[in-house]
Order: sequence, then C-alpha cells, then structure tokens
Amino acid sequence: MSKRDYYEVLGVDQNASDQEIKKAYRKLAREYHPDVNDAPDAEEKFKEVKDAYDTLSDSQKRAHYDQFGHADPNQGFGGAGGGDFGGFSDIFDMFFGGGRRDPNAPQQGADMQYTMNLDFKEAVFGKETDIEIPREENCETCGGNGAKPGTQPETCTHCQGSGQLNVEQNTPFGRVVNRRVCHHCDGTGQFVKDKCRTCGGKGKVKKRKTIHIKIPAGVDTGQQIRVAGQGEAGVNGGPPGDLFVVFNVQPDEFFERDGDDIYCEMPITFTQATLGDEIEVPTLNGKVKLKVPAGTQNGTHFRLRGKGVPNVRGMGQGDQHVLMKVIVPKDISENQKRLLREFSEEEGDEMPDEQSQSFFDKVKRAFKSFG
Repeated sequence: MSKRDYYEVLGVDQNASDQEIKKAYRKLAREYHPDVNDAPDAEEKFKEVKDAYDTLSDSQKRAHYDQFGHADPNQGFGGAGGGDFGGFSDIFDMFFGGGRRDPNAPQQGADMQYTMNLDFKEAVFGKETDIEIPREENCETCGGNGAKPGTQPETCTHCQGSGQLNVEQNTPFGRVVNRRVCHHCDGTGQFVKDKCRTCGGKGKVKKRKTIHIKIPAGVDTGQQIRVAGQGEAGVNGGPPGDLFVVFNVQPDEFFERDGDDIYCEMPITFTQATLGDEIEVPTLNGKVKLKVPAGTQNGTHFRLRGKGVPNVRGMGQGDQHVLMKVIVPKDISENQKRLLREFSEEEGDEMPDEQSQSFFDKVKRAFKSFG
C-alpha cells in the first residue's frame, strides 16, 4: 500500500513553516495516541503522523523529501533527526501542556457555600446579620508552612521539588512519560521534617469564623450572594476563595410569591359582594383601601400596582394580586334565613355552603404582621 503524502497527512501546505508543522503534529498526535484513542485504526494513524513529522521537522530530511518524495534513498537512515518526538521533552510537553507547574506557587483557596433560611419578611425587606462558618485557615503558629517555628520545610529529594514523579516507558513509537504526583511529599515538592505541633504539619487549622453579611431586599429561594475573600485560605500565600450564601425562603401564611409579584385572598361577605364596599387589604408595607364594586363575584381579581416584592437587582417592584373570596356567614338568625330563602327563591339559586372561620383568622394575622 503506497504511503500518503506527508504534507497531506499533517494537513499543511508544502510551504508551511516549522511552527505550523509542529502545531499540526501535536494536534494529531493527541488525537490518535493509543493511550487516548481506542479506535481500531488509531495506532496506524498515529504511526503515520509520527513518520510524517519525523521527516518534515528535520530540514535536511524535508529537503530530500521535497525532491524525491517517498523514493528518497535516505529515508529511514540517519539519527533521530530534528523531530524530537522520541525524546523526553516533546512527549512531556504534548501531554502536560508544555511546562511544569510549580507546586509551591501561590494558589487561590477553595470557594465555600452556606445555605441560609429566611422567613418571608426577611427575604422581602432584606437585613444585615452575622453568620458563623467552619473553615480552614492558615496556622498562626507556623505561618501556614507546617514546620515547627524556627525551622523551614526542606526540598523533597525524590521529586527534586517538582511535586511530580515521571515514569518513562518505551513503546514502538518512542518513549512515553507518565506523570504522577510524588507520594513522598503529596505533590508539594517539600518535606516537613520538624512538624508544627499546632497543625501537625498541615499548615492549616479548622476554625469557626463569624462573618457579617448584608442580604439585599427581594431575594428568593435559590438565589445567592458572593462574599469575596471569605472562603478557604489560599495555598502558599495565595488569596482566599469566596463564600457563596444561598437562600432558602420560608413560605408565608397569607401571601404567596411568584417572582416579584405576590398573591393573596381577601374574604368579603355576601352583602359586600352584592352591594359593594370599600375594604382594607394587607400589603407588604401596611394596609390600603380597596373599592369592591357591587356584584363582585367570588374569585374576582384586583391588582395593586407596585405593592409586590422589590426587585433584587433594583429594577422596580412587583404587584400585589388580590382575589376576592365570598364567605357565607356561619351563624344567622331565623329572620335572616327567611329573607335569604325568599331571595334565593326569587333568584332561582340555592344558598351557598357555610365557610370556616379560620380563613378570617389568617387575614387578621396578616394585618398584624405587615400592618
């Protein structure tokens, strides 16, 4: 089977620069390497890519290939060539991003999450409060390095301070390097011989931290605020993480919330519904007057604009929706019953069922709570 053109294999033009050839090779090598691609033809394609790169990455081999193609009598001879795939550095760079991360470089601490329960009014109006959270902080005794005061951590002799051990393996396609965390120093690159007695050499201690937070008006269940710099302590002098406070809002007995709008039911008597009246309605900011027109039906909906929940982002305020619930009196006199029967006979309707007084109790409590 004839070989494909090497430029075609790498997907580059014949005038491609050395950098373009290397970039194309690294991309294809990652894609077809047998360790990451289990397709049946991956190994063969990987070998084809390697052969193309070994030739085109060497200026002398490339010149011969451009002149003779695959018929070049020098193909397959000579040293390792300019292409360093078989060498340690190129494989290391290909699979580990081109460099070693310093295990002792500053790293930001982990973020934390705290769930806070709020009652309905606290969520609507917001508040300031203190919360206490458990978190890891740098040990004050050793300054976070884990070593006994007066001593310093030593460089790990097994990984030479890199925090990683490299295990090489010879394959038909060159040497493959597996990079593993050094188990002697747990990837820190350092070894603490004399450990701090306070933290046991960990460099961190568990503490309970009191944090003052400001809850904006209008928050709802599932929403959160970020408190910058109040997460876990950083590593090697890095900045701390952030604290995310997630809210869980308890339902209210009288108001029901939907976004920035709130809903409630208002009881009115049969007489008020029939003849009309002006009633007081509880709102989040106190009671207001509402005119009930004569002939109002059970379930009639009224909207009080701007009487809902303030938007948490400061974009206005929702509305309050009031649904009329006509309540039948529980205890009436014989004369009232007679008059109602006459009214019912004239209208051709049956009298409604009696309603529970508990609904009125809810309304009374709403007046007390938000009035």
